[in-house]
Amino acid sequence: MKVSSTPLAAFACLCVMLGMLAGCADLNRHAETLAHTGNLQRDLVDTGSFVLTSFYRITRPDLPLSVYIEGDGMAWRSRTAPSENPTPHQAEGLALAVADPAANVVYLARPCQFTPLAVNPRCDKAYWTHKRFSEEVVAAMDRAVTHYAAGVPGQRIHLVGYSGGGALAVLIAARRSDIASLRTVAGNLDHAEVNRLHDVSAMPGSLNAIDVARQVASIPQLHFSGGDDSVVPPVIAQRFVRATASLCAHSQIVPGMSHESDWARRWPELLLTPLPCSSSP
Repeated sequence: MKVSSTPLAAFACLCVMLGMLAGCADLNRHAETLAHTGNLQRDLVDTGSFVLTSFYRITRPDLPLSVYIEGDGMAWRSRTAPSENPTPHQAEGLALAVADPAANVVYLARPCQFTPLAVNPRCDKAYWTHKRFSEEVVAAMDRAVTHYAAGVPGQRIHLVGYSGGGALAVLIAARRSDIASLRTVAGNLDHAEVNRLHDVSAMPGSLNAIDVARQVASIPQLHFSGGDDSVVPPVIAQRFVRATASLCAHSQIVPGMSHESDWARRWPELLLTPLPCSSSP
């Protein structure tokens, strides 16, 4: 796997030259500024199918690794029209990573987010609409996790996913043996049910997290839902927990929080919530 780092100035310049991403420079500048507050540095990870943008801080290779996965971003311009670029305007997954005081933290953007589309020849609107949780997307994200896991040899991994990133965290956890814990925030853990609730098209090209609930049942896990979330209501996390049929999986409603609330502000507190089936938070 080939990995390279690109300075902000060159990256922003490339975006402008290619003319592929509307507002690319502004969105990347916002992400860089946010990441800087948590001492996270930018990287590009070539997974073979997608080049993923990441931000990371690894200061203690002898300690576990926390990996954060971004949400769906700007997937749609309207109810029926997909966006030209899925880069999030407010990267909540990155904000959660920045709020984590752990020694080793990695943030993974989703395919085609923050990365020039020209270096991602496979980028197509399908990958941020009906194929956003497809096998090729899950495999690419899993390869990126493996890359960073190599930097902390023998250590376990804490997976965290925001919104659609929660689905990917579950799907990745189901195919790994090194996951210490699983947390989701406003996680779309059953896209079929979410789409049914909103009366929108199904996603036949995507894997569904709830289908692998039993495979992750033994992993200590917490699924946080906003009490005011109408996008992915708490019933979704509750359905997922029931599907695990496990005492190691809990859901928790956070009162007063909506889907796009400032979860990062609450995150240091929520991280201290004891994990079921675990002696440590």
